Parts: sequence; C-alpha cells; structure tokens
Amino acid sequence: MTPIMAVARFESLFRKSASLDVDKDDLKRLGDLLGKKLYDLLVVAKATAKANGRDIILAHDLPVTAGLRRSIHDFDELDEELALDPILERLAVHPPLEMTYGADVDELLPHLLGGLTVALARTFRILDPGLVNPTTTHWERAVAVFDTLL
Repeated sequence: MTPIMAVARFESLFRKSASLDVDKDDLKRLGDLLGKKLYDLLVVAKATAKANGRDIILAHDLPVTAGLRRSIHDFDELDEELALDPILERLAVHPPLEMTYGADVDELLPHLLGGLTVALARTFRILDPGLVNPTTTHWERAVAVFDTLL
C-alpha cells in the first residue's frame, strides 16, 4: 500500500504533536489505523444519512466529537498535509458502503485524518508521559483506546 505521507513529514508531525520519535514501521501502522477508523466513521455516517432519509453522506453525518474537532484544528495549524488516495486504497479492503458521499466530505477527509493523527500522537503521550519512541505495545494500547472510543 502507498504510504499516507513521506516518512520525514510523518516524523515531523509526531514530533510537533507530541514530541515523539517514530519511524517508517510506525507509518504503516498509522495508515492501517486511519483506514480502519475512517471506515468506522463512514459506517456511522451512513446510518445517520439513512436515518435522515438521504442516500448520500454529508460532512455533518460524520460523528466528530469536540475533542476530535480540536485535534483537527491543531492539525490544520501545523500546516501539514496527508495524502488522501492511500487512505482510500485502505477503504477498499472493507465491505462497500453502498452510499456515496458529498463534496463536503471529500474536503473534510484530509483534515479529519490529520486530526486523528494528532489525537493518536497525543494518546501515546497520555498513556505514557515519558514515552519517546512508541513500541508495538504502545501501538496496541493506543489502538485499543481508539477502538473503544471511535
């Protein structure tokens, strides 16, 4: 699968967000997590759209919490970018949503994924305040938190 960003950009984003050192193996883990969480968010958004009698997912259907909104805002202030196509590649491994989404969702997705990335970096720091370089165990714990909350 195509990486969601260059390794140097990824390392910079995690350093800026939570003073963490990460590497290319962590980048693959991040891409996998973002693909999974994006699919989960779109499944909930699909249910919301259906409940409102629509056959298209709109941005306001996505379950974006206040904390995730803050992380999106913080990501946007870092002036970083994520490539959307590699994340959409990861969505292809999931069952089809059988519903399209609007242009507003297309616009929001890179910011949403960036916000999830910032939130993940900060989750590592919350779980282990002295952490410098996340290990597999740290990733497993952070993913468990995300699976519980998102």
